[in-house]
Amino acid sequence: MSDFRFLSTHRTWEDWCGMLFGVLIALSPWFPTLVNPDRSLVILNTITVGVLVFGFAQLEYTALQRWEEVGEVVLGLWLIASPYVFGYFDDGLLRFWHWSLGGLVLLLAALQLWQDWDLSDQDMLEHGQ
Repeated sequence: MSDFRFLSTHRTWEDWCGMLFGVLIALSPWFPTLVNPDRSLVILNTITVGVLVFGFAQLEYTALQRWEEVGEVVLGLWLIASPYVFGYFDDGLLRFWHWSLGGLVLLLAALQLWQDWDLSDQDMLEHGQ
């Protein structure tokens, strides 16, 4: 029963993990399997998603709001869909990085949203203090 209670409270380490995921997403085009330089739109999309995930996680750390978690859910889903939208589904391992990192962002954001669903605005303001 104590494990369930551990997962039912929003912790600051979750926000730090979100920030780490944002950095990893932004750097993912330069992982060992480089993306084709002609695909600058893929790189721009990846950096933008990474910066937004990092920013939302940082906002959660400082001023927790539900819309930040919803934004991370949307960004995680977008990162998972990006290989299909931008046509790099067959371009090596980058799609697996984006599926994995997008899935992790999605799971973490869903967990945080579930943890904070019943909190009042005052309780959310006290997060991290």
